[in-house]
Amino acid sequence: MQYRTLGAAGASVSQFALGTMTFGRETSEAESREMLDLYVAAGGNLIDTADIYADRESERIVGRWLKSAAAEVRDNLVIATKGRFPTGGGPNQLGLSRKHLAQALDASLQRLGVETIDLYQLHSWDPHTSVEEQLEFLTAAVAAGKVHYVGLSNVTAWQLQRYMDVAEFRRLVRPVTIQPQYNLLAREIEWEVLPAAEFNGLGLLPWSPLAGGWLTGKYTRDAVPAGTRHDAAPGAMNGLDRRRSEERTWAVLDALAAVADEHGVPQGRVAIAWLAGRSGVSSVILGARTLAHLEDNLASGDVVLTPQQRERLDAASLPHVADYPYGELGQEQRTRRLHGGRW
Repeated sequence: MQYRTLGAAGASVSQFALGTMTFGRETSEAESREMLDLYVAAGGNLIDTADIYADRESERIVGRWLKSAAAEVRDNLVIATKGRFPTGGGPNQLGLSRKHLAQALDASLQRLGVETIDLYQLHSWDPHTSVEEQLEFLTAAVAAGKVHYVGLSNVTAWQLQRYMDVAEFRRLVRPVTIQPQYNLLAREIEWEVLPAAEFNGLGLLPWSPLAGGWLTGKYTRDAVPAGTRHDAAPGAMNGLDRRRSEERTWAVLDALAAVADEHGVPQGRVAIAWLAGRSGVSSVILGARTLAHLEDNLASGDVVLTPQQRERLDAASLPHVADYPYGELGQEQRTRRLHGGRW
């Protein structure tokens, strides 16, 4: 397992994080604990959860496992959670207000059974609460020893920059990470979010590295495999109908299959290896539902892609946008940035 810094922060995290959204929902507590044990034994140390996963059961499962873990294991871990979405039925039990965040943070600390959350992330933008109020609360939480680092999740580039500017000019705590969707089928963050994150020294913690299973190769043009999240509600997750109708989807899957065949490994491992090697990525969040899935995903660390293989995957997965400023001009700017060139 390789280790990288948590953005510009000094803490070290493994190149793969364990996402726990399935814990208590699609994955039983017994298997969740097995997955935690396997992940730590493989050298993983970043565990990511949220206060809304499985109606807060995910945090409880992680907390009970932490309580049973050896001290030397706990000391090496980086525990990350999030707050923002409804934790109750009242009008103040959602959002990023000082009132809700205070309640949400204390509740997460209790469920996880820890005194400090290593990485506390704002789960999404809140248009009703000023960034000043949010960062003032988080600054106080860090000073009180309840939080070590602060992160963002699911924000646009201008929102990210707003957080960083307010933090700088008000001398408030600076976010160190951003958690976006990022994979071979969802590269749009490269237009603005990724450059903004790199400019500000934020590390990326990408979620959905396999695009909801698309990048495992199990989908075909004509059928959705039974037992997936998509077969119950077609089109409801990750744009099933849209992705199936786009030729780019099949070009990506064809290139992925070819590279996987060259390595003699499943396609999902190549997709994760590609993402782990992208600019600015601190740790890729693995959202496995079973122990076998996690074992397979962790094996992605053994896949070393050649520059030529990366170029093939890059070319096949490039988002097609013709209009200014994200078309020809934007592509030239991105290419120069990724290859270290200047105008």
